[in-house]
Amino acid sequence: MTTVTTGLDWEHRFDELRPELVGYCYRMLGSAFDAEDAVQDTMVRAWRGIERFEGRAALRSWLYRIATNVCLDMLNSRNRRARPMDLSSAAWQPVEASLSGRRPEDTWLEPILDTQALPSSSDPADVTVGRESIRLAFVSALQLLPPRQRAVLILRDVLRWKADEVAGLLDSSVASVNSALQRARTTIEAHATHARSAGERYDPLDEEQQELLSKYVEAFESYDIARFVSLLHEDATQNMPPYEMWLQGRDDIGAWMLGPGHGCRGSRLLPVVANGAPAFAQYRASGPDGRYEPWALQVLEVSNGKVVAISSFLDTRLFARLGLPERPHG
Repeated sequence: MTTVTTGLDWEHRFDELRPELVGYCYRMLGSAFDAEDAVQDTMVRAWRGIERFEGRAALRSWLYRIATNVCLDMLNSRNRRARPMDLSSAAWQPVEASLSGRRPEDTWLEPILDTQALPSSSDPADVTVGRESIRLAFVSALQLLPPRQRAVLILRDVLRWKADEVAGLLDSSVASVNSALQRARTTIEAHATHARSAGERYDPLDEEQQELLSKYVEAFESYDIARFVSLLHEDATQNMPPYEMWLQGRDDIGAWMLGPGHGCRGSRLLPVVANGAPAFAQYRASGPDGRYEPWALQVLEVSNGKVVAISSFLDTRLFARLGLPERPHG
């Protein structure tokens, strides 16, 4: 692997590695905001220690070591992030569902755009693995693991590092790494067997998927709830962090959307790709003179021609932090 010693070369190489470092930190932390902060801290620490680097180790491995330590430090002082359905096994009923049960933002798993978390690649297999490894269900399952087990699983099973490379990064032994990996795999399998199968692999070239997404946009923007509900699987779920409520069943989702004070009529949707899945930046006509303003980022899971899950992140900070426009196009 390439080693770098000069300042200009180091900065260029860091820029090349930045997306994969953000993706690594995102899987570790479950937050796009925290991942960006962790990578920034990694860069600062690396720059301060560049004179001690001197090419004795591959730059990529060295940066991953720093990033891992940054993430472990951050995880020592916080609780795990989750989704509403991870915190409550029972879905809400439309009659009782409201946006009053709000929890702090650092409670929830946060979304991330694929362009921020995944390095560019011309290999379809790499693209598929990358998208699968940032799916919301899988990242949520990762948060169940102790921090060091989490790092081992990501490095070994997602990034395909060798056991001795991971041992060197963690100042551990190969036997310890293999043991941690086995325990991590057991936890993932026991608590999240659906983590990699919550929906189909997203393929922007799949005509059936694109037809479904076009119908979703048309139904949502026209607020044709009967048509919208027809696009959902009968057991579809919807959740809306930072609120505790989550709904299951297309009929309950439709009933809630038709309830008082929902406020999404007249919205516009801008297509993006987030967490390896189709997503939409939602804008509501709630500004001065009916101007469209950021409202939510919707991340979908699709299977067998139906939408099986909708995660609507009602955090307008996401738009600026993820580089989304302030207004919908057109």
